Amino acid sequence: MTSVDKPTTDRATPAGQADKAVTEAALFEAFGGVRGMVETVLPGLLFVTIFTINKNLHFSAIAALGVSLVLVAVRLVRRDTVKHAFSGVFGVAFGVVFAMMTGNAKDFYLPGMLYTLGLALAYIITTLAGVPLIGLILGPVFKENLSWRTRNPGRKKAYAKASWAWGLILLAKCAILFPLYWWADTTQFGWVLVALKIPPFLLAVYLTWVFLAKAPPPIDVFAELEAEEEAEKEAEKARKAADRDRTDV
Repeated sequence: MTSVDKPTTDRATPAGQADKAVTEAALFEAFGGVRGMVETVLPGLLFVTIFTINKNLHFSAIAALGVSLVLVAVRLVRRDTVKHAFSGVFGVAFGVVFAMMTGNAKDFYLPGMLYTLGLALAYIITTLAGVPLIGLILGPVFKENLSWRTRNPGRKKAYAKASWAWGLILLAKCAILFPLYWWADTTQFGWVLVALKIPPFLLAVYLTWVFLAKAPPPIDVFAELEAEEEAEKEAEKARKAADRDRTDV
């Protein structure tokens, strides 16, 4: 029985509970967990806090960039994964450049807003194209790569639902932030943006977990490759043994 022929695991069984635990762990790893959320929120929170107190754009921007660099340094010292911290540094750096160039403190948030809008569209467009982005992100984490596209239709459907959820949630966030960007003052806008950092993210992650927890388990293509290599080695050993037997005869 091949992986694609295996029946879907009953989620009420111990094996099903294990699948849920694997899904939770994979989502935690893919999206950075608690530390990733802190690294996402802290620079913007520091920026708006300092700007609310002293209205000093330069000091606020430098402080935000500085704390981002510190977060990366901490990860490097601890030899942890740095992709989330590095993405935060790049986002903050672009925000600092925009704000410094225009002299408008609200522009510190503009690159992140444009990135959110682009990401929302990417989730929706890739889903319409039949290759939902969340599947491309999580496939390697689950060791299934792109096997879900052709060999696991139930899982592909779950990835499509999750990508729709991410796309629509991020679009809703943009629908709130872009009007505020034009008419709210910097401090009001900054605090609203900070408040909207985590809740939409947690909602999207939760819905992703719900959809994947109900989906068929992933096909471990790496395990399949290892099994094929092992089978080839055993077959080669058998051929050599047969050749020795014929030679002895």
